[in-house]
Amino acid sequence: MRPARRLYEPRPVAVSADRRGPPWRVDQVAVEAVREEWVVEDGWWTARPLHRHYFELALADGRAVTVFRDDDRRWFRQRA
Repeated sequence: MRPARRLYEPRPVAVSADRRGPPWRVDQVAVEAVREEWVVEDGWWTARPLHRHYFELALADGRAVTVFRDDDRRWFRQRA
C-alpha cells in the first residue's frame, strides 16, 4: 500500500520574477497575464506563521496556473 499523500500539496516550480513583482515566466513558459493576485497570512499567533503571495496566471501555452512565493522567496505551484 502506498503512503497517503496530501491533496493539492504545493510543488516547487521554476519561476522568473523580480524580487517583489509578479512572475514573467513559469517553467520556461511566458506569462501572458496576471488574472488575480492575493496574499494569505495565517497562524500569526503560532511559532510558524504562514505568509504567501499568490498569483493566478495565464501562460502563453494556454495553461492557467496558480503559483505562490513564500517568506523564503521560494516558488510553488498549487492546484485549487
